[in-house]
Amino acid sequence: MFFRSLIFLFWMCWSSLALALAPITIQDIRVEGAQRIEPGTIFSYLPLKVGDTITTEKASAALKALYDTGFFSDVRLESDGNVLVVYVQERPSIARLEINGAKSFTKDQLKDALKTIGIAESRIYDKSLLDKAEKELKRQYLGKGKYSTQVSTTVTPLPRNRVALAFNIVEGEAAHIREINIVGAHAFSAKELQDQLQLNTPNWLSWYTKNDQYSKQKLSGDLEALRSYYQDRGYLEFAVDSTQVSISPDKQDVYISVNITEGQPYRVSDVKLAGQFLVPEAELRKLLTLKPGDLFSREKVTTSTKAIADRLAKDGYSFANINANPEIDKEHHTAAFTFVIDPGRRVYVRRVNIYGNTTTRDEVIRREIRQMEGAWYSVEKVNRSKERIDRLGFFSEVTVDSPPVPGTTDQVDVNFTVAERQTGSIQLGAGYSNAEGIILSAGITQSNLFGSGNSLSFGVSTGLVTRTYSVAYTNPYWTEEGIARTISLYDRSIDTSYLIGVSPYSTRTLGADVTYTIPVSEVNAYSLGYGFEATSVGVFNTSPAEYVDFVNQFGSQAKAIKVSMGYTHDTRDSIIYPMKGWSQKYGVEVGVPGENLTYYRATASEQVLTPVSQNTTLSLSGQLGYANGYGGVPLPFYKNFFAGGVGSVRGYFPGSLGPQVYDNYGNLLNLGGNKMITGSAEYFFPLPGSKGTDKSFRLSTFVDTGNVYGYNQGFSIPQLRYSAGVALSWYSPMGPLEFSYAAPFHYNSVTDNIERLQFQLGNTF
Repeated sequence: MFFRSLIFLFWMCWSSLALALAPITIQDIRVEGAQRIEPGTIFSYLPLKVGDTITTEKASAALKALYDTGFFSDVRLESDGNVLVVYVQERPSIARLEINGAKSFTKDQLKDALKTIGIAESRIYDKSLLDKAEKELKRQYLGKGKYSTQVSTTVTPLPRNRVALAFNIVEGEAAHIREINIVGAHAFSAKELQDQLQLNTPNWLSWYTKNDQYSKQKLSGDLEALRSYYQDRGYLEFAVDSTQVSISPDKQDVYISVNITEGQPYRVSDVKLAGQFLVPEAELRKLLTLKPGDLFSREKVTTSTKAIADRLAKDGYSFANINANPEIDKEHHTAAFTFVIDPGRRVYVRRVNIYGNTTTRDEVIRREIRQMEGAWYSVEKVNRSKERIDRLGFFSEVTVDSPPVPGTTDQVDVNFTVAERQTGSIQLGAGYSNAEGIILSAGITQSNLFGSGNSLSFGVSTGLVTRTYSVAYTNPYWTEEGIARTISLYDRSIDTSYLIGVSPYSTRTLGADVTYTIPVSEVNAYSLGYGFEATSVGVFNTSPAEYVDFVNQFGSQAKAIKVSMGYTHDTRDSIIYPMKGWSQKYGVEVGVPGENLTYYRATASEQVLTPVSQNTTLSLSGQLGYANGYGGVPLPFYKNFFAGGVGSVRGYFPGSLGPQVYDNYGNLLNLGGNKMITGSAEYFFPLPGSKGTDKSFRLSTFVDTGNVYGYNQGFSIPQLRYSAGVALSWYSPMGPLEFSYAAPFHYNSVTDNIERLQFQLGNTF
């Protein structure tokens, strides 16, 4: 009754305003009271024009139209003779919007949230929206686990009918998860189950992962992870019955309870195929990972379904529908599965679209794409395209989807979405030993120069022993066929006289190289290069006889014309965070006749990555090297191989392994050698507590081995050096960082130079 009376009074007031206006034929329209809004804008909303005759209905409609704009707090219509006078009182506009006290969000993030509900600078101020704005800001903080956040608003009038809004935020402390209780679990321990969850109680890594802060989205993901864990282990009838989330009175602690029903484990009694195959049944059966007698596994069902769909999509049937229909025998706890295949229509690609690249040019990405427009859609080619884009190293994330084209049944678009990362970096390296002290190196690299995909790097490395200046420029598509060209210039100086235990000599090498890389398939490439080096060689009174004899025979100025050849095979899934694949690199460098140095230097390296679980992988790698002189010229001693340190055999001082001689004072000096062998077995796993959510951090345990051998030595297994330890790898904004702590074993405590703790930041030049 109250609301009816209120509506009646409102209608009476509105009608009285209209009825107070005597019927006239409008000869002119005048606007009074407007300050910011132009009269022309008001006329555009007014459903009256010169020549119209005012009636009660038209006046009411005009008032309603002007009120509906939201620009005015009061509107009146009056007449001055035959002139219609429109009196308006404008709502104030928001001249300034301030947010005070925000720490968990940037001010721009919160302003964007306010804009979605109609509050932003230059917009009309609506007092009724303030309460909604405060709730929206609190909602943003709820997602951060800050349930005690307080928001107050200050409205300050300003000249020319404007206001300044200030939202004052007291964030308070974030609530932390104190307990996660899974009720009804019997088959697995609480720790096993909680290890599957992203949400967790506070631990030493919570400051970084924030996984101890409740999030509804994270909880939904955790429930699905829990369901997958059970159903991948046979529990076909597993169900999440309910969840309860409670907050302590002081809003600082969160308690989560999950009620589950496990059911019984089921085994697979039979696996059948049905439907329209289009591919020989025998070939499809090979794709099934679910076998009779196995424990039921949802993962195997999904993998089998996807494998069949991918096989059909390879022939253009990208909309194939494969359903795994179970026949459940509850009495014997078995299930028979029939994979029903409906290939659907054959599909081709209308357009290939690229989104998210603001710096990288479209052509840089498109030349890596193997799925062509107008061709049959191929999952294999789309996935290969995604891998090639990811391997560029320009993007932190690459995703792809293939939505159907509206209004068609046989066309899709392929959309690649990339998230660009910083491709320019400052690279630093540092190490320390009792012999050399601190070694520093630095470099600046732009691997995506002006978004062209070309790479330009400048490097400098300096320490007591080495000093290197280098410049390298790479064009990965020097030709349209994908032949890459790299031009490099370098100035490298070495003076080992500062080191204790290393053969003293000095060199300064000025060089230039041009290398061409010729791809022959998606994963294989050959390289061909040539270059020139001019080296000034110096020896000291304490230098070993081998070094002195070389300088006396060939002089202190050495020149070499180099020709190099190589082969690479690389199927790794990522350059930055590889989890699987195989990398092979073979190369030979030859100093050809024409200058006074003739030599050859061959190297081979391999790495195999095998996933052990979803977030862990085993890496096996090895390197071989062999070098010598020819044409009556020995191998220059500064072309020797050296081993030890990060990237070689950790736990030993860099370059310290290999043949040694005594100087005139009875000190052991390292010579290097013409033969090298190193190997490593390394198991990578995520940081404890991170559960693999951040791939840029990885821990590993490793065993390294290797040594360097001289001209009169053969490869000798008993002389190999070993070490075992742990390492932390982090792809930081300044480049890759690696810390390692190694415990050497099977080493010579008298002659070997041990360095257990080592680290390197960035790729040194």
